[in-house]
Amino acid sequence: MAKKNIWMMIALGLVCLAGISSQSQAFKRKTARVLFVGNSYTFYNDLPGLVELVARQKGNALETRLFAPGGWTLAKHAASQNTLSKIQQKRWDYVVLQEQSVIPALEAERQRRMYPAVRRLTRKIRQTGAKPVLFMTWGRRNGMPENGFKDFGDMQTRLTSGYNEIAQEVRAQVAPVGLAWQKAKEGAPLLDFWQADNSHPNETGSYLAACVFYAVIFDESPEGSGDPLNLGKTKAAYLQKIAAQTVFSNHEKR
Repeated sequence: MAKKNIWMMIALGLVCLAGISSQSQAFKRKTARVLFVGNSYTFYNDLPGLVELVARQKGNALETRLFAPGGWTLAKHAASQNTLSKIQQKRWDYVVLQEQSVIPALEAERQRRMYPAVRRLTRKIRQTGAKPVLFMTWGRRNGMPENGFKDFGDMQTRLTSGYNEIAQEVRAQVAPVGLAWQKAKEGAPLLDFWQADNSHPNETGSYLAACVFYAVIFDESPEGSGDPLNLGKTKAAYLQKIAAQTVFSNHEKR
């Protein structure tokens, strides 16, 4: 009888330990809700869905929604009751704002159109309790010589300045996707992130963007999340590493 009681106690102890372990894992699991506001740079390759995929690979939960009509500027979003309603209709943790691809690189245009829109939208976002995140986009593959951007690097420098300037003013976090593209190209020049139009992202470009957003949203590296898009393990690992380095070094600079 005594032996039977001992085994029952051991079994009960194992059940308790399993319960504690399960609760511990649930406690460690992070969750977030994110609304993406932008245009085709965000909806190409379903960027929000890719961020969800990286989160799942890392054992975290992410719920995303997307409102990104093609060609929309932040000024148009700021004037849209539809956009404002989407910001207010749910308790988001983050709302991501992505400007049209050229405006942030043009001093006059960003002062006239982008910055007033960012100020309005970030106020609306904070009123809901969410945090605004500015989606720093990338330069065109060959720059835009007609606008004074001789190559990708030159255009990226202007875009980076445009996003960081307003982010500092409104105290918003930046998802430095364009910087990550630039850093990745410096280490692996043959990497290609663009569609044939030299502007929109291919799957590789969007995956790197997703890794950047994962690092921003969860404040942890996407490294170790495997190769969910079959880009190649070495390539995926490189992009994850670049994303982490870019996000956390950008935090320190700002």
